[in-house]
Amino acid sequence: MGEVISVLKELMRFKTIASRPDELNRCADFIETFLTNLGVSYKRVDNNAIPSILVTPKPGVTPVLLMAHFDVVDGPDALFEPVEREGKIYGRGSVDDKYAVALSLVLLKQWMAKLGKEGLGQEHLPFGILLTGDEETGGYDGARHTLKSVQADFAIALDGGEPEQIITKGKGILDIKLTAQGKAAHGAMPWLGTNAIDILVDDLKKVRPLFEADGPGHWHKTLNTGIIQGGESVNQVCDTAHAVLDIRYTENDDPDAILAEIDRVTISMVTTEEKEPLFRGGDSPHLQTLLSLIPEAVTGFEHGASDARFLSDYGIPGVIWGARGIMTAHATDEHVEIESIFWMLDILDRFMVLVYDNGKDQKNP
Repeated sequence: MGEVISVLKELMRFKTIASRPDELNRCADFIETFLTNLGVSYKRVDNNAIPSILVTPKPGVTPVLLMAHFDVVDGPDALFEPVEREGKIYGRGSVDDKYAVALSLVLLKQWMAKLGKEGLGQEHLPFGILLTGDEETGGYDGARHTLKSVQADFAIALDGGEPEQIITKGKGILDIKLTAQGKAAHGAMPWLGTNAIDILVDDLKKVRPLFEADGPGHWHKTLNTGIIQGGESVNQVCDTAHAVLDIRYTENDDPDAILAEIDRVTISMVTTEEKEPLFRGGDSPHLQTLLSLIPEAVTGFEHGASDARFLSDYGIPGVIWGARGIMTAHATDEHVEIESIFWMLDILDRFMVLVYDNGKDQKNP
């Protein structure tokens, strides 16, 4: 189990942020070397300069797929040197999501050794792994692209949740841009112009009441004004201003209806920047198997989005699950609890034993 921690620390030292493709590729090379040393066949996919690595028992086919990502958000250089303290690993990527990459690799190593003792090879693995390099920037060239070539009965995205909480649904994303047009003039004579910033502020006031719903766990549509830009000089009436709004919606909301209502109440031009579906885990006997191994676990939801949202596009049921520490993701004190990693490794190993045994029973009824 100590190998998980040593691999995690090595992975964390790569500054795998979107603006450093060289580091993303160095990290992917590190993973490739690990797999090569195992004698594992894998497929590296480079799409629009984003590296992803896929391992399956048979080409593109696996009973269960473990998903994780090795890209991270930026931070001070000090965060890219892992610190182990009081049962936790601190640093960028510790919990989001490099522990999951390390866990997946070591679990794969354990199973290759286990199968080798039985005289069996990779084709008998009960699971595969997909490790991608662009989850933090949308996952379009990583998970969404690579999943096209994968057939899986079930997937576990190791990127959220908690050890005792398995996520079966997540909110969708609707990012929109409001662009206000005014008329420029000298700031000393504002009556000669029309200030686009004033128009934009008034429109934002009209939009806010559309998102005043409340409910248990805040499972309702939400609004965050993420960007406001306008004006070039303090003594000039601004002629163009815009705001970008981050809207998260549930299965009870129609994103097109949300967009239409915002367009109706505002003067600004409304355009869609991003529109992503909800994550819906779907039904699977594999979920019941996983739950049977964790009697204290409950299923739940998450407000954030992950690469798991692409699974339904390809008809793959799945869940989001993860180690303890996710609430510190992207923070300066980001950390993962070591004990929870070991606990998850044990649960996943036992889960794969059941998947493996079930596969043998189906072949030999």
